[in-house]
Order: sequence, then C-alpha cells, then structure tokens
Amino acid sequence: MTDQKSLRAALRESQLQTHLQARVLVAECPSRAVLGHITSRWGTLVLIVLLERTHRFSELRRGIGGVSEKMLAQTLDALADDGLVLRVAQQAVPPHVEYSLTKLGREAATRLEILVNWIETNYPRIEAAQRAAATEAA
Repeated sequence: MTDQKSLRAALRESQLQTHLQARVLVAECPSRAVLGHITSRWGTLVLIVLLERTHRFSELRRGIGGVSEKMLAQTLDALADDGLVLRVAQQAVPPHVEYSLTKLGREAATRLEILVNWIETNYPRIEAAQRAAATEAA
C-alpha cells in the first residue's frame, strides 16, 4: 500500500513539475505570444523607458527613436493586454493617456534592463564578431 501511495505521490509531483515548467519551446504554447511582446524591439524599449517613470504617449514616441505611432500604439496595447503596462486616460483638457509599469511589468523590465546593459557593454565585441563573420563569408 505504501508503494502505491509513493507512486501516486511521485506521479502528482511529476505532473506538478511538468505543469510549472515553461512550455515556450512547444509550438502551441500561448506564452510565446507574451515572449514576443516583451522581447520585440519596441516592446523591450517601451518597458525599459517606462522603468524610469510614467510617460504620456507623445513622451514615449519622442523617447524611443524610430518607432512609428502605429507600432507604439500596437506595442502598448499588447503589453497592457498582457498585464505589463497600465494605461490610464486622464480627464483633462486636452485629454491624454499615461502609461506606467504594473508590478509584473516592472519585474520583466528589470530583467530586460540587465540584458540591454549587457548588450551595450559588450557591443564592441559583438560588432567585432559580426565583422569577422562577414569577412569569412566573403
């Protein structure tokens, strides 16, 4: 009887561990969409900028070089739908909208900031590797 209980307990634990593990490598995994929103060029930059403070749409657009109004709006909508960004419409004249990070968004942005800092610090080495690869390919 104890063997059966041990086996059931082991199976439950195994199922729990399987459930808790990321399934992002599975093609149908819904978390892939969130991964895409967070790690897209614009998603990453929006999250990094919002780490500083709350911003209005126009401030974000000016602060993130190269982003179009359409891409910024789509990115903010996706991040808000994922629970990472809070969108607050201010009842002012003229009306405006402010964006800030949720607790979940701050957790993600803090991790992204580490990666972005690593990229910027190591960019000379990355650039050298790119030049070497281009030379080899030629």
